This record gives sequence, C-alpha cells and structure tokens, in this order.
Amino acid sequence: MKRGILAVLLGLAVMFAGCASRHGEYRIMDTTGYCSCRKCCKWERGSWSYLKLDVWNKYISEGKDEGKPYSGRTASGTKPRIPHPGLFSLDSIVHPWMIPVRTIFFPWLLLPSSGTIAADTKYYPFGTEMYIPGWGWGVVEDRGSAIKGPDRLDLYHYTHSGALIWGRKKVNVLIQR
Repeated sequence: MKRGILAVLLGLAVMFAGCASRHGEYRIMDTTGYCSCRKCCKWERGSWSYLKLDVWNKYISEGKDEGKPYSGRTASGTKPRIPHPGLFSLDSIVHPWMIPVRTIFFPWLLLPSSGTIAADTKYYPFGTEMYIPGWGWGVVEDRGSAIKGPDRLDLYHYTHSGALIWGRKKVNVLIQR
C-alpha cells in the first residue's frame, strides 16, 4: 500500500515537473507586445490602383514592400500564435477547477504550444526557443523593422489591447540555443 502511494506521488511529480530541465543563458531584454493589426504591422485595406474599392484585400502600406499584398504570415512563413501552457502546467495547479472545462470544451489546449517571437535574426536565427516570464515559451519566427540588436524582442498577442497591456518591459529571458 505504502509503495503504491509512493509510486503515484513520484509519477505525479515527474508529470508536473517534467523529466528534463531546460538549460540556456539568461539575458535581460527589452520586450514589446505586437499583434496583426494595421497599426502594428503597417497594412491598409484597399489599393489605390483600384481606387480603394477592394476593401476586402490588405496591402502593405510602408517599407520596401509597399503596395504588395499583406498575408498576415511571419517572416519564416508561419501563422503567428500566442503560447499555451497545456493541461499539465503550473496554471493547472493554481486553477484545478479548470481541468475538466479544458478537457471537455478545449481539447486542443491540452498540449503546450510555443508563441511567436520577433527578433533580430542576425543574433537569434529562426527556431531559437526562449522563455519570457509572464508570457511563456516562444520561438523566433518573425523579424521586425524596429528590432535591432541582441537585446530587443517583440512578443505576439492576439489583440491590440493585449499588446498594449504588455507594453514595453525589461525581463530576464531564458535563451535556448
């Protein structure tokens, strides 16, 4: 009986703590929130070649690609996303009453997923994993025109208000190479 309880406790500890620890370097970085809106990504509806009547199409409004169609994809070609901790996470321990709700109504959120980070790809190539406290795990999949140097990151949010709430913060980021 005692051995069975010990095995269950050990299994739960491994499940919630994870089998492998993540190692990397820590760096204090200046992070900014961004989203896919026209303010953050500099696009506009309609083209002047159609007298702005094609309001269902989006076009880039600034930079070297001005006038080209806006796809909403990142520089690496992926669709931007926010991080989800998954079912077996610290959030499940803090809010255990949400486990049945997540399991029944949101089964796609059971597995953890990384969010989209925009960084200077001279310093952090596409695919670099990072942990940002207060935001979660993310992968470098995008680059921005204002992101220069090794100490700047942009973190994707679904809404512009979410990006404004995050604002601009200096955080200690774990970088996995």
